[in-house]
Formats: sequence, structure tokens, C-alpha cells
Amino acid sequence: MPKDEIAIPSILKIERGVTAHIGEFLKEAGIDQVTILFGNGLTSMFGDIIFKSFEEAEVKILHHQEMDTVDFNDITDLAFELPNKTQAVIGMGGGKVIDAAKYIGYILRIPFISVPTSSSSDGFSSSSASLIVDGHRKSLPAKMAYGILVDTDVIKSAPVRFLHSGVGDMVAKISSTYDWQHEEDMGYDEVNDFAFMVAKKAVNSFVRTPFESVEDDLFLKELLDSLAMSGVANEIAGSSAPTSGSEHLISHALDQLLEKPQLHGVQVGISTYIMCKICDHRWKRVDDIFVKTGFWDYCATLDLKVQDFSNAIDMAPSIKPHRHTYLHEEKYRELAKALLTSDERLKAILS
Repeated sequence: MPKDEIAIPSILKIERGVTAHIGEFLKEAGIDQVTILFGNGLTSMFGDIIFKSFEEAEVKILHHQEMDTVDFNDITDLAFELPNKTQAVIGMGGGKVIDAAKYIGYILRIPFISVPTSSSSDGFSSSSASLIVDGHRKSLPAKMAYGILVDTDVIKSAPVRFLHSGVGDMVAKISSTYDWQHEEDMGYDEVNDFAFMVAKKAVNSFVRTPFESVEDDLFLKELLDSLAMSGVANEIAGSSAPTSGSEHLISHALDQLLEKPQLHGVQVGISTYIMCKICDHRWKRVDDIFVKTGFWDYCATLDLKVQDFSNAIDMAPSIKPHRHTYLHEEKYRELAKALLTSDERLKAILS
């Protein structure tokens, strides 16, 4: 159900050198008592510069720790142990700590500040959290970030596989919006035109960005800006439909089927190509950006199996039975499975 009121980030900084000024940005927003959750190993990497920033801005850190779990019980336990005067919870790191911080912000009803250290997906800007509940990964409603602070120098220093993952997750909006329109055409959902427009504008801005290298400042900023816009599109829609379609269902199925899944955006990117190809929808654009960014070359270094993707395609509709993406129709599942062994791009990366 589309929302009558939507939350958007009040603080949005995506540029070089942001890390050294986080305290200043929070102070300007009237936040001066915080809890910081760091990803595993990040206190030693960024602690000194963060702590100095907060000291200079006279923002008090009431509690800080590293966190490497997305277990629901661990996160809720920590939430109610935080100092009562905490005005905001900051998550700095990858997907786990971002999800933990945003869920804590949600249940305590305090601002959540997102400080991602990689560009692997749009999770840093979404209002849902992927947590482990009773041993199973589930997507739970959480809190839209009050602030998104991204240092492109930090993003650039992350392993390049995270960039490839971010590219895959961003390009997925080409297929997810197409799926969403299909759902409306089939009478299963109603597209929110504004959310649809934001999601389309986000991906189109990204894929049309000129670049020489994925480490170009302009390329990184466009990728991160577009990922942030994707989170806003979901907030407007009141669901993940604008940015998550058949391609995400395949990835979620792979997560359940495989002992060691690949990065989310990598699985989603490959699945986006599959869906766009069988629907004859902008697949040449998808292929072009994957060639230019080195996404396909990276995928070729992974141990990807045809049978795994085939099994995931069959499982995909059961991941979200209430939806009606293209993969909820047998015809498209059969086309997708056939493509795995007939398409030259896929044959080069799948064994």
C-alpha cells in the first residue's frame, strides 16, 4: 500500500572525505549523543578518524562496539541495553551492521545513520532489514535512514568485488520495474507512478554515466546516488516492488539452496541479464554495462553452476507467493532455464 507520508534522509552526503566530518554533520542536525556500531574489524581502520570527528564537533559517543551478527535476538537484546540518552544509532560497515543499526533505530524509534563502507547493494538506503529469525533469513520492516553518509574514498578502497555487486544490484532495477508493470497488467498489483519513476530515473542515470574505470569518482558517485534513490523508491511504494522482481527471487532462492552463496548483487546481476534476455527488454544495455565494468569478467572467476541457477529459477515463485512476477509463470521459468545453456554470455560463466 503506497504511503500517504514518506520518510526521506534529512542528511545526505555522498562525496570524498565524508568520514572526517560525520560529527559535524550530526551536530548541525541537532544530534549530540549517539551509539556507533562498527562492522567487524572497522574500529581499528576508522575509529581514530571517527572519534576525532565527534570530539571536535562535541558529539558524545555513549556506546560503541563492533557487531558481526544479524540474529534477531542479539540485535533486540542490544537495542534495549543501549544508554537511554542515545539520540541516534550509527551503523558503519557492510550489510550486517547496517541492517542491525537500522532495526535498532526502528524498534527504539530513534534516527538511524547509515555509513556504508562498500557499494555492494542498496541496503544502506532501504527501509527493510535482512535478519536471522529462528535460523532463517527474513526481510523485516525497519527504519529509513535519517542520514546517509558515504565517503567515496572509503568505497574506492573496498575490494572490487563489492563494486561489481553494487553494479549488479543497481542494474537490476531495469528488470524489477518491468516485472512490477507486468504485475499491474495482470491485475495483481497497482504501480505507484512516482515510485516507478524514481526507480527508473535512478537506473537510467547510472547506466548512462560515462566512465573509464569503475574507480572514477563520477562513476562511484552515480552508483551510490542511484542506490540511494532506489531506497527512496521503495519507501514511496511502501514495498520493495520497484527494485526487486524476478531477479531478486532467483538470488533469494540461491541463498537458500547454496551453502556459500555469492554476493547478493552478483547473483542479482546475472539474474537480471537472464530475465531481460527472455523478456527481450533492454538486455543489450545490461550486457553493455556488465562488459564495460568488468562484471562478466569477475563472474567468470567464480564457481557458478548451471544446475544451481536452474534449481533457483524453479524455486523462485515460492519465495514470494503473493507476487506475480514473470517467473511466477511457467512459460518464463522454462525460457529462463533453457537460456542457461544456450546463451553465450551465460555459458562463459556457468559450468
